[in-house]
Amino acid sequence: MRRLPLLPVVAGLLAAPFSVPAEEPGPVTDVAALAEELERLKQKLAELEPLQRRVEQLETELDAARARQEELALADADAKRDRVPGTSEPAADEAAFAAAEIEDGITLGGALRFNFYSNDFDETVESKRGDGGLDLFRLGADGRIDDFLLSAEYRFYSFMDVLHHGWIGYEFDTLGQFELGVTRVPFGLLPYASHNFWFGTPYYLGLSDDYDFGAKWVYDAGPWQWQAAFFKNAEFGSPANLDRYSYDVVAVGDTRNEESNQLNFRGSYTLGADSSCSHEIGLSGQFGEIYNADTNRNGDHWAAAAHLDTRCGRWNVQLQAARYDYAPENPPGVPDNVIRLGGFGTSYDVAAEASVLVANVAYNLPLSWEYIDQVTCYNDYSRVLKDEDGFDDSQLNTTGCLLGVGPLYVYFDLIHAENMVFFGDGSLAGNGEDGWKRRFNVNVGYYW
Repeated sequence: MRRLPLLPVVAGLLAAPFSVPAEEPGPVTDVAALAEELERLKQKLAELEPLQRRVEQLETELDAARARQEELALADADAKRDRVPGTSEPAADEAAFAAAEIEDGITLGGALRFNFYSNDFDETVESKRGDGGLDLFRLGADGRIDDFLLSAEYRFYSFMDVLHHGWIGYEFDTLGQFELGVTRVPFGLLPYASHNFWFGTPYYLGLSDDYDFGAKWVYDAGPWQWQAAFFKNAEFGSPANLDRYSYDVVAVGDTRNEESNQLNFRGSYTLGADSSCSHEIGLSGQFGEIYNADTNRNGDHWAAAAHLDTRCGRWNVQLQAARYDYAPENPPGVPDNVIRLGGFGTSYDVAAEASVLVANVAYNLPLSWEYIDQVTCYNDYSRVLKDEDGFDDSQLNTTGCLLGVGPLYVYFDLIHAENMVFFGDGSLAGNGEDGWKRRFNVNVGYYW
């Protein structure tokens, strides 16, 4: 983005009418003339004081506006992100629609993305010096008519097509916003617990960017925001359907479990909400049932998280600590220390009890290039600490940059993973493998 040197121009224009022409002083003995000249200059200096204060005020306002512009650019990048684990990517969805001021009408949008990657754990990919292809094509609709809201998005991947989200809502004058349909689960850091294209471990545990079918209420009260939701089940009624965007408990093989009747609560408070340096502090909790088709009984699961999301000038720091516990009612012979999750056409086991840590940092670089709108660099780290003896922890660290040029957004990510699903024989449950695996990923997307 290009910035004009506004302050020197403004200061020059304001000072010009008061420039003092050079004058020859009178004789030293002309005391009255000297006194008169001195008083006249003092008067002009006094007239300039309000202008100097105005210039200082403009400088402060301009610094705050630039910081806010950088913050919005970072949020805009978050709103455009999208993904496909295990093959090529990570993910985006509706922008901060709940907080946006939108005029009446429905807006259509979409994206076309391509992906290239290389890694050190797949011999075929290594032999070909990388691989790539179509990532996705997506279409979406967002908007409102009177106080009725709509947000929906459908995605086409090379191996599946799926509803990403779809909900209708109503915005009350003083009671917040109500949403019904397949909507985002209010939990932890929002909209994402990461900056990179591949996301972090919370996403692969179903604890970030998760969408389920139910009803949600969102209420903003100054620096406070409250969200409460009830989800009848995951986004699809069939627990055996693996063609889904979010990772959910699925019924595959000898583990025929599914999510049902889930309650979510999230509260946050933003310190310095109207300044260029804000800090969102929040707590989240969820509790739900796990129905088992073989025993016809309901187990349960719960999760809780505390987070800090700091946006200060060009910097964004995200910290989160979460805890989850699955207690299914499995038939004899089916272990209870793991739970099966599925999405993107595949499934895998995760530890039934674990803690999850997140530590991310991003910096929006100042630019003076005419053709580059945004460069945001980041390092995202997350770790799963499993309770079960013999279950090694899983770690994911991504270092990269996002480049924005008009409607084009390009992610350059170097991903290191230890005992992580989709990286060699890594696992979010037991067994797995030691040692770090590496993947280099480039995603190019055109958004409209």
